[in-house]
Amino acid sequence: MLRCLHPWWLSRGWTGLPLLKRHLFTMKLQSPEFQSLFTEGLKSLTELFVKENHELRIAGGAVRDLLSGVKPQDVDFATTATPEQMKGMFQAAGIRMINNKGEKHGTVTARLDKENFEITTLRIDVVTDGRHAEVEFTTDWQRDAERRDLTINSMFLGFDGTLYDYFNGYEDLKNKKVRFVGHAKKRIQEDYLRILRYFRFYGKIVDKPGDHDPETLEAIAANARGLAGVSGERIWVELKKILLGSLPINASLEEFDKVSQNVEGFSPKPMTLLASLFKVQDDVTKLDLRLKISKEEKNLGLFLVKYRKDLTKAADSAEPLKPYQDFIIDCREPDATARVWELLKYQGQHGLLGDLQQWSVPTFPVSGHDIRKVGISSGKEIGALLQQLRDQWKKSGYQMEKDELLSYVKKT
Repeated sequence: MLRCLHPWWLSRGWTGLPLLKRHLFTMKLQSPEFQSLFTEGLKSLTELFVKENHELRIAGGAVRDLLSGVKPQDVDFATTATPEQMKGMFQAAGIRMINNKGEKHGTVTARLDKENFEITTLRIDVVTDGRHAEVEFTTDWQRDAERRDLTINSMFLGFDGTLYDYFNGYEDLKNKKVRFVGHAKKRIQEDYLRILRYFRFYGKIVDKPGDHDPETLEAIAANARGLAGVSGERIWVELKKILLGSLPINASLEEFDKVSQNVEGFSPKPMTLLASLFKVQDDVTKLDLRLKISKEEKNLGLFLVKYRKDLTKAADSAEPLKPYQDFIIDCREPDATARVWELLKYQGQHGLLGDLQQWSVPTFPVSGHDIRKVGISSGKEIGALLQQLRDQWKKSGYQMEKDELLSYVKKT
């Protein structure tokens, strides 16, 4: 391991806070998780950057995951090359580029060997307003690390396994500490969404529920109102990640605590857990007004709040799953089955969930056309008969076939 001091210079957007010394910590990582990243696409990408004399490193959350012994699901890359330089080298090499929406922020996405690689030029935040930032590009890795939110997210990893850590992120990760890079107040005021990011990573990394740094909590409390200016969409994205992170098991709200344990290990949708905090359906509607959640998420929330107490397994019955099956049959909506799966997760009915996931929804065998063929033409009468036949079919365990059901019509 090697430690060495580097000077730290002021950026154009500096607000006058005292100059702080930073230590660059380096070490070598050669874990199986790290080695598993080297696909043919990544090998080709790194060779191209070496050939063009541009530095390329793994950045941010992927480094944090690798140091924790976890293979990252998403890998972001940082480079000294500008977007124009990247575009030029990719075009010359015949490499396809996709999704150019990130170019103004320095991000170019290249596709090699059926993989997408999102690469961002090193940046400095020149102007921030608590929601967005104007950036300028740099070739200074430390300056880019300085603009990131948390120390554990500010590290880089070279492809030879060298870790570049300017703000003691590795120590914080080992000690299960979540700290802002530099001054918490300044980091938060650059983007108020970082308040939620702090709590997301706190729930994911820290063992003790109340082990916060007092000054950090003071900075969060003093700037919490800034979240009112952040778009609902951005808040909802972060909130969903918080809900599916490692939440403290001793949550203070009884229903939330119970449902948190019920869904653990069963891949719940974020709304399934969030619904435990709602008392009435109107709470879901209010959430939608603020966060602009998707129609699917809203409908799931409304369903869970409405049916979590009313739609339950059949007590003292050999068919405990039948109420859920009947609901799906009667609902006749394409996503009814998926909603009931989430309800069973919410209720902790794991055995019934497995049974329902193996069940194929049967098709009711009789139509209005079939009833007309036996001589009944009144629309109102046809509707009433169809409902009677459906009830008979459900009582039979969905076993009665068309002829048997129609014979009942003939008798009546």
